[in-house]
Amino acid sequence: MEIIFDPKGNTSPRNGGAAADVIKDSTEATFVADVIQASREVPVIVDFFATWCGPCKQLTPVLERVVRSAGGKVRLVKVDIDKNQRLAAQLRIQSVPTVYAFYQGQPVDGFQGALPESQVKAWVERLVQLAGGAMPAEELIAAAKEAAARGAHDEAAEILRALLAEQPDNAEAIGLLGRALIAQGRLEEARALVATLPSNIEAHAEIQGVKSALELAEQGREAQAKLAELQARLARNADDHQARFDYAIALNALGKREEAAEQLLQIIRRDRKWNDEAARLQLLKFFEAWGLTDEVTVAARRRLSSLLFS
Repeated sequence: MEIIFDPKGNTSPRNGGAAADVIKDSTEATFVADVIQASREVPVIVDFFATWCGPCKQLTPVLERVVRSAGGKVRLVKVDIDKNQRLAAQLRIQSVPTVYAFYQGQPVDGFQGALPESQVKAWVERLVQLAGGAMPAEELIAAAKEAAARGAHDEAAEILRALLAEQPDNAEAIGLLGRALIAQGRLEEARALVATLPSNIEAHAEIQGVKSALELAEQGREAQAKLAELQARLARNADDHQARFDYAIALNALGKREEAAEQLLQIIRRDRKWNDEAARLQLLKFFEAWGLTDEVTVAARRRLSSLLFS
């Protein structure tokens, strides 16, 4: 079989309509119907793999998850190069895994090697946008969170901006983008992002978390400048609660969240009512800024409850 691409997306041979399945295996005999013709409806991703290929075993399940989550806006076709050697040779597949994307009968993008799931999601999102669609918001949110968790805040911001282009009032996406900007040190951009929002969006926990994080970032700048002084004061007097309070803010600004929480818990342990319960209130602000489901938040909240109700 020979597949001929022309600028108008016409192909030969023509053998049947486009495939309806979201994920399927294809062969040399069905490739035109499964990929070329099907791509006139939605983008079709082709995963060229081999059963002996280790990276293929990592990538294929990722592709399957991402494609299923796209709600029919893309399809996935899998081709075993050992069973379809002429097809692999014609498409110049030099190594596996190799992934091509087809749209309107033509190859439009591709990559080689196994990629992290967040990068695969971002790549698929671009394909969906190419076809004039958008990925389900919850999948993009999950991809952004995963990218942020491994420190790829620029990648998280890119995903969230793509989502906000489609859903400008998505409060969770606005909040997560604000956190990504703060993590990159782009405080003014984060501040502008949440400065003027409708009341129903402003009340969202993610938006409030960003505002708390911005406030803490400003406090942290001042406290960091006095870090050595604060440490010296605590060395002289462990009951200098103001020094410990400011030290906690400085630690948080340095990204040492567990240590910051510990300093405030120490104040509560020593003098729960100090300064109208300032340590407890500051700890709650930390929780809001870190996110209520954050691991450090959950652990510190448990310790706080133990202290307050013991």
